[in-house]
Amino acid sequence: MINIVYRLKSPKFFEEAIDEIELDGVIVRPSYLSICQADQRYYQGSRPAEILEKKLPMALIHEGIGEVVFDDSGEYKSGDMVVMIPNTPVEDDVCRPNYSYSSKFRGSGFDGFTSDLIKLESDRVVKIPDEFNPHVAAFIELISVAYQGISRFDELAITPKDALGVWGDGNVGFITALLLKEKFPESKVVVFGKHLDNLNLFSFADETYQIHMVPDDLRIDHAFECVGSSASQSAIEQIIDLINPQGTINLFGVSEYPVPVNTRMVLEKGLTIQGNSRSEREDFVGVVETLKQNPKLFEYLEKLVTNVCEINSLNDLKEAFDKDYISIFGKTILKWNK
Repeated sequence: MINIVYRLKSPKFFEEAIDEIELDGVIVRPSYLSICQADQRYYQGSRPAEILEKKLPMALIHEGIGEVVFDDSGEYKSGDMVVMIPNTPVEDDVCRPNYSYSSKFRGSGFDGFTSDLIKLESDRVVKIPDEFNPHVAAFIELISVAYQGISRFDELAITPKDALGVWGDGNVGFITALLLKEKFPESKVVVFGKHLDNLNLFSFADETYQIHMVPDDLRIDHAFECVGSSASQSAIEQIIDLINPQGTINLFGVSEYPVPVNTRMVLEKGLTIQGNSRSEREDFVGVVETLKQNPKLFEYLEKLVTNVCEINSLNDLKEAFDKDYISIFGKTILKWNK
């Protein structure tokens, strides 16, 4: 079967290519996609030159939902709405597939979801209810990353969870704080950020503070760093200052550069630092079930949708990336009409 793929050939330049796709596994037609900061780093050319040379041309986007067109196993029916899982394990390993070097990830080394059709194995899709808001469902992958990190934190933490601090007032911080409040309703969730307008959207949080206006006596039991980039350094410094002994520091932010850490205080307080990246099928299933059981979460998550762009051409795709780049907060959703 003929399939048209829309690949980033070089920074800010998309091209159309014709590929063949075999009729086996699950064939999905994308319907709603979501732009991630990782996609923007490729589009803007902000990744190191040697990485761009190695990975491009490549179809971007690893967050999205679509409609099943064909399934040779019969597990899914034509017309079923599914969330697509971008992580693709290649072989069994001792660690989770989202941390395994043997796994492949769409939009980072091989083609993402910007094509007419996507071929996946049946365990790389999860059915979602028709009543799910498609704009929010488009970034279930991002929600699943926070979900898996919180699940690992719950297994790791040995001290009380009375006060949970989230650093970062962007998309990841918003989702992480929301899921923490949903999973640990008796805990106090405290959000630390730079932008007052963003912090005002965290209405579900117990307390919010701008990072330069934190009370001297404030302490937290466990911390979630959702800042990323060079700002990670100041966030981690503040976390180490405010966290109680034997707390956990859960890292979600991505930085292209090394970030110094005050190891003296990490040792003195007996802190545990845990890295979190990507997610696996059980996390997608967990997010879908969480949203089913608590549909009120959609009301909060809808606040993250700042742009909805209809994509009918490569120029539409370019304009959507440009619009997303200048957005200070929120997610850009692509209504994929290709």
